[in-house]
Amino acid sequence: MFQKIAVIGAGTMGNGIAHVFAQNGYPVHLIDVNADQLVKALQTIQKNMDRQVSKGSLTADEKLAAYERIGTFSTIEEGVHGVQLVVEAATENEPVKLKIFQELDRLAPADAILASNTSSISITRIASVTKRPQQVIGMHFMNPVPVMRLVEIINGYATDAATSDAIVALTKKINKVPCVVNDYPGFIANRILMPMINEAICSVYEGVAGVEAIDTIMKLGMAHPMGPLQLADFIGLDVCHSILSVLHQGFGNPKYAPCPLLGNMVAAGKLGVKTGEGFYTYPTGSKDLLVSDRFL
Repeated sequence: MFQKIAVIGAGTMGNGIAHVFAQNGYPVHLIDVNADQLVKALQTIQKNMDRQVSKGSLTADEKLAAYERIGTFSTIEEGVHGVQLVVEAATENEPVKLKIFQELDRLAPADAILASNTSSISITRIASVTKRPQQVIGMHFMNPVPVMRLVEIINGYATDAATSDAIVALTKKINKVPCVVNDYPGFIANRILMPMINEAICSVYEGVAGVEAIDTIMKLGMAHPMGPLQLADFIGLDVCHSILSVLHQGFGNPKYAPCPLLGNMVAAGKLGVKTGEGFYTYPTGSKDLLVSDRFL
């Protein structure tokens, strides 16, 4: 069914999604209005594929073939021509996503499925701005996309069975594990994960324990590969705050309200890995995990 796939957004998630589709034999149109971001995305994909070659999970010939399947485009109109699926991986901002889907509905082929990689925004709401809500669905990939096997498939209120079945089948073809959920705030992954992260932040805020102690307890006591505070830094504290706000607004339950410490850190621009400091600091070139001076 899918001969050609478009991915909108060449950031961390978008380039990872393009990488995975291309590696599994699908020609990909990677779309971003920022030409520099497209160049950076291709460099990242090449670097990640080189790492796979060095580990023996990809041959040099397979890498070259996969890389050559990716074309870059700076406009949606050019990029969605002739595709059967569009995966939107733009910033986690509802007005931005709604605008993109309005354009996609106008420009993408009438039979194309429109998917969003959103981690929390309502698929039903996104679908409502299109004339094809039955063909709108969520494909929530996990970061880093080439490594993580889960794809959370979110059916909106109007998503039809044919669309859902096609996306589940495609997810299996790219060697991922699809888990189908319904469209409620945070879906499943973030409905469960974000309150845990928020509670860890509240524990720091209330002085119950330090950053390192909290993460060590969750790693050694609960067998988590990464502590919740390190994970929050990895996700982006602004993204965590945004998802918690969606949960809080969607359910109207104070248990989802973002911790005041999280709000302050976001306001101060301490967003985690991407800014070099969050609960930990990330000096360029350092592989050591160092707790931020603010929390020592």
